[in-house]
Amino acid sequence: MGLKNRIIGHFSNEELPPSNAIGAELSSALPVAELVPPLRVRALSEAEREWLQKIHQRLMEMIDLSQIGRLDKSQARNKIRELAERIMDELAVPLNVSTRQFLAKCIEDEILGLGPIEPLLSEPSIADILVNGSGKIFVERFGKLELTPLRFQNDAHLLNIIDRIVSSVGRRIDESSPMVDARLKDGSRVNAIIPPLAIDGPTLSIRRFTLDRLRMEDLIDLNTCTQSMADMLIGIVKAQLNVLISGGTGSGKTTMLNVLSGYIPVNERIITIEDSAELQLQQPHVVRLETRPPNIEGKGEVSMRDLVRNSLRMRPDRIIVGEVRSDEAFDMLQAMNTGHDGSLATVHANTPRDALGRLENMVAMTGLDLPTKMVRTQIASAINVVVQLSRLEDGKRKLISIQEIQGMEGEIITMSEIFRFQRKGLDEYGNIVGSFKATGIVPKFHESLQKRGIDLPFELFDPERDG
Repeated sequence: MGLKNRIIGHFSNEELPPSNAIGAELSSALPVAELVPPLRVRALSEAEREWLQKIHQRLMEMIDLSQIGRLDKSQARNKIRELAERIMDELAVPLNVSTRQFLAKCIEDEILGLGPIEPLLSEPSIADILVNGSGKIFVERFGKLELTPLRFQNDAHLLNIIDRIVSSVGRRIDESSPMVDARLKDGSRVNAIIPPLAIDGPTLSIRRFTLDRLRMEDLIDLNTCTQSMADMLIGIVKAQLNVLISGGTGSGKTTMLNVLSGYIPVNERIITIEDSAELQLQQPHVVRLETRPPNIEGKGEVSMRDLVRNSLRMRPDRIIVGEVRSDEAFDMLQAMNTGHDGSLATVHANTPRDALGRLENMVAMTGLDLPTKMVRTQIASAINVVVQLSRLEDGKRKLISIQEIQGMEGEIITMSEIFRFQRKGLDEYGNIVGSFKATGIVPKFHESLQKRGIDLPFELFDPERDG
């Protein structure tokens, strides 16, 4: 079943209103006239909010949170629901049965979940949850941002939820440390920033972790890339070429990294290194490493560079760096140049050439006074292929370029583009019109793939071939 059907199947037909502009990943697989599911969340009325606060306050006086913490999730929710219903009976709350059930669910979410944003975590169409202070909760669906009717009671309520998230992974947030990265139990990536840095109140950003892991077939389905591009990328991974995945924020770098990692043979030992663990490798021999921020005394920090260095002592067949941001780039390049072939990494950059420039700048962050030509030579010999992703104005994510690093000419790294996305314009709905094309260049690595028994027909690189 394709991604479109897996998402649409979550909704009944009567819940699907028409939409003119369809965005992001689902839209790539949907014709414009097809229906898009709405966001179904219910906000509390003022009367319901008042009752919720009364019930919640009474329940907190009755309940022993330490005992609740010893129960499993379903038992704890059942216990809280029973107590909430008993309190509503005692207070003779003048609400119908369905509203009472809704309030009980809100109280469960308040005590055991993430308060008003808990329902959003079970909505499959949401990619990001963005909280701008207590009064505004946005979500990204199908590549478009929309304001929800949900809200927190006040900034203190939001701060309490943020503290619950970060403390669960052993991190802290306060005025002395007002920014933090964390993750939810389902793997979703979290960033929080609070006053005095966030002027208008605490801000929370959640990048959803999709349990339904995408496959290469899904990317083709979504028109992120073509079958020809997919075949070549699969061959590149199997042939143990070093790949740098480049793109802007929200362009799908981690998704592509997850997809490509699925083609690493099961008999290889893989070390993953991330700031916040979110990769979903399915192989049996995977070691996941995660950075650690300094403690309240400013000690105990473990950086990406520390982990990259340590991974070299762990007998890896492949090293996967979730995102290269700083001086760990130097050690990663050293690893790629010393026999750790088939490594994968991502970097924030808008073009393949910019990606190499960013690596060069990151190497300079080590403080080592290395000649520019030496650094570029290291990059050219370490990286084989740059995969460039982009999130276009209509919300769709595209693999817009695949380039091979050829080597050096003087002090310049030479690259050749193998596939590109050719943009032609906009249709009447604002969707970008374009097509994927081979450039006609047969990559130098084609021969090495053949030697490994990976046959990519020359027709794959024919620019006249439909893509």
